[in-house]
Amino acid sequence: MSPRSTFRFASCLAAAPAILALGVVAAAQSPRFEITVAPSAHAGPLTGRLVVAVSKLEKPEPRLAISPRGPAVFGVDLDQLPAGKAAVVDNSATSYPMQLSQLRPGDYYVEAVVNVYQQYHRSDGHTIWVHMGDGRVEFFNFAGGNLYSDVQKVHIDGHSTIKLDVNHVITEEPRPADTKWLKHVKIQSQLLTKFWGHPVYIYADVLLPKGYAEHPNTYYPVLFPLGHAPDPFSFNPDSTSERQGGEQNPLELRRGARINRVSGLESGYDFYKQWVSDSFPRVVAVTLEQATPYFADSYSTNSANDGPYGDAFVQEVVPYLEQHFRIISKPYARQVEGASTSGWQTLALLLQHPDFFGGGWVLQPDPIDFRHYQLTNIYSDTNAFTIPNGMFTPAERQFQRTTEGQVVITTRQLSHFEDVLGSHGRSGYQLEAWEAVYGPVGADGYPVAVWNKQTGVIDHTTAAYMRDHGYDLRAYAQQNWSTLGPKLAGKLHFFAGDMDNYYLNLAVYDFQNFVDSTSNPHSDADFTYGRPMKGHGWHSYTWAEMVRKMADAVTKEAPAGESTSGWKY
Repeated sequence: MSPRSTFRFASCLAAAPAILALGVVAAAQSPRFEITVAPSAHAGPLTGRLVVAVSKLEKPEPRLAISPRGPAVFGVDLDQLPAGKAAVVDNSATSYPMQLSQLRPGDYYVEAVVNVYQQYHRSDGHTIWVHMGDGRVEFFNFAGGNLYSDVQKVHIDGHSTIKLDVNHVITEEPRPADTKWLKHVKIQSQLLTKFWGHPVYIYADVLLPKGYAEHPNTYYPVLFPLGHAPDPFSFNPDSTSERQGGEQNPLELRRGARINRVSGLESGYDFYKQWVSDSFPRVVAVTLEQATPYFADSYSTNSANDGPYGDAFVQEVVPYLEQHFRIISKPYARQVEGASTSGWQTLALLLQHPDFFGGGWVLQPDPIDFRHYQLTNIYSDTNAFTIPNGMFTPAERQFQRTTEGQVVITTRQLSHFEDVLGSHGRSGYQLEAWEAVYGPVGADGYPVAVWNKQTGVIDHTTAAYMRDHGYDLRAYAQQNWSTLGPKLAGKLHFFAGDMDNYYLNLAVYDFQNFVDSTSNPHSDADFTYGRPMKGHGWHSYTWAEMVRKMADAVTKEAPAGESTSGWKY
């Protein structure tokens, strides 16, 4: 080492205490929030997740804009917080997309929201704290019974202490009234009630065909267009609801309907006009709302964390509907359709109950082969955040892209975001929804993460559990093909855009590679791909066209001697 190098090294050592001291000062100068819950909002001790949202914009209010590309968010757990005692959110809070100390000084709009938990004693012996809604689709920032503060415009810098008063309770949205066309049904599941030790409900929104009342002796096929929307096929008899299009949603005229060029779907009113038109198939359509404490949908499968939602669907919901509506109670007359979450759900229902349904229409499903858990192979990759890419240049693993390929969210970013919204898998968001559905129950009673939300390190034991318990649908189908294959003949139809925004087309390709290789019997599943640059919302057919195809499938699947003419008036 040269004398000059020795001097420079010694100078750095001498300066180190001063640098460390500056770091301590910087940490101490982090802003902080003190949040008090008003007794009028919640009188007793409070357990839940407190999230402070910090936005650059006044509208929409910060809590309603919470998303991976929305306000900065900072979260802490509340564990029996006494009434009137302030909770502190400071630099130790779980944060996204930066720590509180890294927030640039300036003027912001801030708001606090509390996801209120209740204690539940499950039949598996675990006692946990979660937010249990009534089964309707509600995210925590607008879910009935949760708490929030007023929006404040504040100046934030390293010396700020901002006090927020949580003094509002979110009111529950009323259920829509029944109409001539739409009937809204609330079904208590005894299976799920027993699992949770608390009443659990599944909601069904039933769309009746034209002439239902005038044909009292007619029984109809049932279509299940599964999804988060309450009205089947976006049905809407209000002509003023028609979309106007615009630069982001260009419309084209096709078969007399205005079709969105991005999604390929017509407006709810255009679908209504087809539904009541002459020669349209007369069927019953049913959507479900079956939110769990961990996500807006149960995925209609049995789960160690969510409970027996698959059994509830087949053993309780469908029989209830067939008892209260004139629905043909035979497998050939039951068709299931779903996209994204509901795409996985649709395929799972067909694989797990192949004798119960007559057909499945699987659109851009959530990962159906966990070798492509989006861009992660959870069996062989070691980290969900990065991809080995040379000796010194690891690449970020992506979560969402535009149809042109521009990355908008990484897996690291979404994982950090979900970690703010809830600990122990309680974010209510996508990654932790999968873990709740597919994964094991931890020793503490909560879902086990398949990767660490801060580091991305993959837990291969949890990944193997997911596969071995049948949630990797390609692996499940491959393992059981000799039994499943004959029962699925003519029933499976797959759709995906070539530029699915969440890379979900990759697992569909994997599933097709599998079925193309099948024998005894060889699969006749069909695959339709949208090209070029078709994204996650792409549909090959309009809703009206899809209903016609599903009705044709019912006719084709009808057993010999079964008349299908009664519902074709």
